[in-house]
Amino acid sequence: MKTNKILAIGLLSVATMLTAGCSDSFLEVENPTGEPLEDYYTTDAHIQEALIAAYDPIHWADWGLGQYNALNIDAEIMGDNFWVGGATKTDMQNWHMLFNYEGNENNTLSSLWTVDYSGVKRCNYLLKYLDWATDVTPENRNSYEMQARCLRVFYYNMLWHYFGNVPFYLENLSKPPYTAPQYKADDVYNELIVELEAVIDSKVLPLKYYKTAKGENDDSQLGRVTQSMAYMMYAEMVMYQNDEARFAKALGYMKEIIADSNFQLVTDYASIWDTTGEWCNESIWEINYEQTNSERGWGSPLAIGGTVLPTLISPNTFTADPDWTGEGWGFLPMRLETYEMFSSTDKRRDATCWDVRGTEYTARYQDTHIWLRKYRPYDRNFKSAPFDQNLNYNNNYRYYRYAETLLNAAELSLRTGGSATGEAKTWLNAVRTRAGLSELSTATVDDILTERRLEFVGEGKRYFDLVRAEGINGASSKNKATTALIPDEYGYRTNSWNSKKKYIPIAQGELDSDPALVQNDYK
Repeated sequence: MKTNKILAIGLLSVATMLTAGCSDSFLEVENPTGEPLEDYYTTDAHIQEALIAAYDPIHWADWGLGQYNALNIDAEIMGDNFWVGGATKTDMQNWHMLFNYEGNENNTLSSLWTVDYSGVKRCNYLLKYLDWATDVTPENRNSYEMQARCLRVFYYNMLWHYFGNVPFYLENLSKPPYTAPQYKADDVYNELIVELEAVIDSKVLPLKYYKTAKGENDDSQLGRVTQSMAYMMYAEMVMYQNDEARFAKALGYMKEIIADSNFQLVTDYASIWDTTGEWCNESIWEINYEQTNSERGWGSPLAIGGTVLPTLISPNTFTADPDWTGEGWGFLPMRLETYEMFSSTDKRRDATCWDVRGTEYTARYQDTHIWLRKYRPYDRNFKSAPFDQNLNYNNNYRYYRYAETLLNAAELSLRTGGSATGEAKTWLNAVRTRAGLSELSTATVDDILTERRLEFVGEGKRYFDLVRAEGINGASSKNKATTALIPDEYGYRTNSWNSKKKYIPIAQGELDSDPALVQNDYK
């Protein structure tokens, strides 16, 4: 039994309301015991409940609050490795419109906004409740505080990546009209990066939790944020912002992970994606999902349970595989060009691409008969769920991997004046060698961006790499958004990406609840 998956995926009755718009209900908190909250949140046990509630929204994005918003799909559909798919062009119409850079206030990632602000709210409450507790040790208090602050940066980081110009607050709103000032994207970044630096500098979070018992750490803690997760988020943010003043610090954080022998590339790339490969030595941070204890169903999408991702991204009425008897919905078919960019000797190709060309099944819109193998469905990963099994696959979402640490470090080294034949080349070649490719004699930033594309297909990285490469000297046209994200020969994408597409539209419901919100200029 994967006991680590119980951490942080249950909805707690002591948690706050699910909605996250700027309205009265956003602030309502009820304690089912009937006693005042000030009397309830006075013990370590109850503070831990609030902390687990703060983790909970990280599991909601794949489906809940009216939309499917699996984190990898949200990013991948705006990139150049996949089509959107589904039954028709109106199936998840918001994805299709964002894919074609014609999203609007009624076709955007509205539930992702709600999910992340729910997380922010819960983190803010936990930090407030800490001051009420009477039996929390100083050590525990520091741990709870830094976990909540790190999580809060994670939620805001998601909002910043997609929406850019968002309401920002570090204490929950307490007075009508319950609205917060909308910060410009650069100001959001400036607030978040300083907050994340404070979390990192506190040195409270452990660098790593372990899959098997090892000292004070054990697998029951897997899924909590760690110092290495904070390091990876820091590097991701400063690289996306092209904040060159912080590159050296980010490189130092990557080197600290590299220097720890508990982080390593696993030999078999394909093994990463099996459930037995979860929390392996290559894992930095994962979002846990569980099938056995599932309470998730069509009537309870935010309850404890598994993920719907494998159902979303698999072929429809597929009967050719004895290891899977479920039903896929046909989203995220892989482009043929993505399959063909891999060398025939690249071990990642067959571990990444589920090629079922020549197999008969009901093809859906944009179907190529090539799918993402990394999260492909198996019966063994959902058959123990008590009901609504297609919503409850037992697949953790791999969020940060050590391979990304190496490629981050290689890029940051070059962009801070490092030699093209020095450590950057060594780190880049470690990733290439594991894939079965020959070593490069020198490393360039463009080499690294290309390697990132091969390494992270289907992991939600490529689109953001294309966008940030707009500000990178030395990035080729194939690795820049303005030249890679253009109309295709099939007539699916008819519009081109431009700088105004960086931040997607804010949902109409949010604009209605706060008339002061300014819509992103998505033209």
